[in-house]
Amino acid sequence: MSLTRRQVTSVALAAVPLGGRSPARDRRTLYIAGDSTAAQKYADAAPETGWGMALPFFLRKEIPVSNQAVNGRSSKSFVDEGRLDAILAAIRPHDLLVVQFAHNDEKSDDPTRYTEPWTTYQDYLRLYIEGARAHGARPVLATPVERRRFDADGNAVPTHGEYPAAMRALAAREGVALLDIEALSLALWQSLGVEATKTYFNWTDTEQDNTHFNPPGAIAVARLVAQELLRTRVLARHDVIRLHKDIPTSWITWPPAS
Repeated sequence: MSLTRRQVTSVALAAVPLGGRSPARDRRTLYIAGDSTAAQKYADAAPETGWGMALPFFLRKEIPVSNQAVNGRSSKSFVDEGRLDAILAAIRPHDLLVVQFAHNDEKSDDPTRYTEPWTTYQDYLRLYIEGARAHGARPVLATPVERRRFDADGNAVPTHGEYPAAMRALAAREGVALLDIEALSLALWQSLGVEATKTYFNWTDTEQDNTHFNPPGAIAVARLVAQELLRTRVLARHDVIRLHKDIPTSWITWPPAS
């Protein structure tokens, strides 16, 4: 399958060597492989915002983000469409590959995307791990961010079944850093409550979307990702910026759709 012009251009730009006096180990690109919760959104989708759009606000400029997450993809379909191969063609030693999938792996009625948590899901995730390592890059697994779902008593409830547990087990077995975004986002939605969480998701006059984020939600989840990158020592303290500062939602922009 051929990639779109935007995807090819993005990968190509990420592959351009960065100048400056910093050693190669210090100047790294952080690639994101994932689904619509992380993906770049365009003007026709605003105010929907992927958390990958906000992550650069928390990283110093020597760690640019190449957001290759795409709407509707699972760990399987992302590979089958050649998207992982495109990343691996550009990735370089000391780069980072953050992998977040499960939302679409769960769709058992779609054989092009469905994976089973303890077998095929782990099998596909291994392809990302092994591919990154083969190029001298560092793989990082991120459990899927939680949807907005509450029970009758107002408790935030998990929606991803066995997928987060399967990813945690794989990360431990493979010695891969794990960003537990599922657990952290669930705790965040619980602390915010039923009504306040609506201001973090893509709720508009015409849409009640409990999966995708608006700018405040994307910024909040990106902050969790940055915190976890620091906690797991994937990044050093000087790599992470603005961790405890407010990020203006006006920093989020949606480029024109090509």
